[in-house]
Amino acid sequence: MIESAAMLNDRAQLLLKTLMERFISDGQPVGSRALLQYSGLEVSPATIRNVMADLEELGLIRSPHTSSGRVPTALAYRLFIDTMLVTQPLEQLSLQHIEQHLQPDNPSRLITQASNLLSELTHFTGLVATAKRSTLTIRQIEFLRLGDKRVLLIIVMPDGEVENRVLLLERDYTQSQLSEAGNFLNQNYLGCSFSQIREKLRGELHQLHQDMSALMAAALAAGDDAQARHSNDYVISGEHNLLHVNELSTDMNQLRGLFNLFEQKTDLLQLLDAGGRGTGIHIFVGAESGLDQLAGCSVITAPYAADGKIIGTLAVVGPKRMNYERIVPIVDMTAKLLGNALSQH
Repeated sequence: MIESAAMLNDRAQLLLKTLMERFISDGQPVGSRALLQYSGLEVSPATIRNVMADLEELGLIRSPHTSSGRVPTALAYRLFIDTMLVTQPLEQLSLQHIEQHLQPDNPSRLITQASNLLSELTHFTGLVATAKRSTLTIRQIEFLRLGDKRVLLIIVMPDGEVENRVLLLERDYTQSQLSEAGNFLNQNYLGCSFSQIREKLRGELHQLHQDMSALMAAALAAGDDAQARHSNDYVISGEHNLLHVNELSTDMNQLRGLFNLFEQKTDLLQLLDAGGRGTGIHIFVGAESGLDQLAGCSVITAPYAADGKIIGTLAVVGPKRMNYERIVPIVDMTAKLLGNALSQH
């Protein structure tokens, strides 16, 4: 990519930049006449064609079989992003919209709202990797009887976030028994992780009635599940927006792979983790993501921090042909405002 950039003179760079901007704008192959019109260069059409041939030889543009115009390659997108992209200031209305919807509140609601905002403002897919917790601790636990051997487990975390789980048990419990179990945990294990509770309970179950053992085991299993979910998850919004992107919607296999990727999560989380290292915006174009399902997409990521510490990553997934000038500031500002809101909580 650097070698390709070094081989371009000013005229070639201007024409490539013009081609990129026109193709991103309307999605149609760009011909010599359009390049002559929009570049502002006072040269002959033959000169334009010669430069296009050079760019094609460098692997920066290609000619679709159905058109005499040219379209950019993934290499051209990378060159454009690294050396030609000039981002626009975020529109005041968009900035106000983000600020209004990212007020300090319940952390889980903030994460969901940030994902929704990314999707809404970009018209693509918004992702926010949830804040990483090395250990999930409890502020309060409560059991509520639902009947038919079903119990609602309510876990309140130190930051006020609430996790609800329905436990399916082998026997029924009265609300009095459930309250006794909850009181025991709250009095003895406040601020402990579920692994710490399990360790301590081994020698202390005699303090509870014997029939509480199954209830405690079910609660601890639910706690382990919550820990796994919170330490390795993301919130996604606007997957359906990709159904309306021409470059993606015409290939059902590609769409199917994308939606499987969103659902499976593990590979995408690794990409988000890579995008969250260091500071600032990272843009993965096509195969740069290392994921076949994203070959036709670009992923724009930014880390977000609370109290000076990076705790997660947010991203927009869309086609390679996206308006980077407008979308990069949206991702950047959403990350900053989400971090500010979480720091105030």
